[in-house]
Amino acid sequence: MRLHPDGWPFIALAMALNTFLFVLAGWYGLVLLPITLWCIAFFRDPDRNIPDGEGLVVSPADGVLLPVAQASPPDELGMGPAPRTRLSIFMNVFNVHVNRMPAGGTVLKLAYRPGRFVNASFDKASEHNERMSIRLALNGGRELAVVQIAGLVARRIRCDLREGEMVRRGARFGIIRFGSRLDVYLPDGAEVAVQDGARVKAGETVLARLA
Repeated sequence: MRLHPDGWPFIALAMALNTFLFVLAGWYGLVLLPITLWCIAFFRDPDRNIPDGEGLVVSPADGVLLPVAQASPPDELGMGPAPRTRLSIFMNVFNVHVNRMPAGGTVLKLAYRPGRFVNASFDKASEHNERMSIRLALNGGRELAVVQIAGLVARRIRCDLREGEMVRRGARFGIIRFGSRLDVYLPDGAEVAVQDGARVKAGETVLARLA
């Protein structure tokens, strides 16, 4: 099973504690085994079947789709105040946390902003929480934004993108530990293809279609 590189220090620490407790207390050391197994599962990075087709926007994360909203992209991206359709995916601590690009294009701007760590399922998390915002110019000329947002127990956002980089739909681009949220701000005219509460998979589930 493929694992994200960020996970190895945590997995090694959990295994070391497990081994130490087993040596110290015998079979009672197995009490930490579920934590070690969860740590391995958290950082799993499975392959995904990326859908083909023009104008598709796929989910950047595994999780549950929160209610669709109209909201302005983060100010730091410079995309203007006009509201756009915002699709938000909430990841709990049992979801795959490797993030994937929702569409192909060119990374125009990256903007990190520190903030709070309220529950990522709350609407105010998009505005107040720590976040990494990405402005993406799509291959057809339009733009969308994707935002990594820290959650209640998330304290580390990793984004491997660079400004000016060309990316493919479904390509891996980062991870958030532990439990978090991703927002996608769609271009005008996009047709949402999923319903509130739907369970989505990063790189596989089609969230929207561009006209």
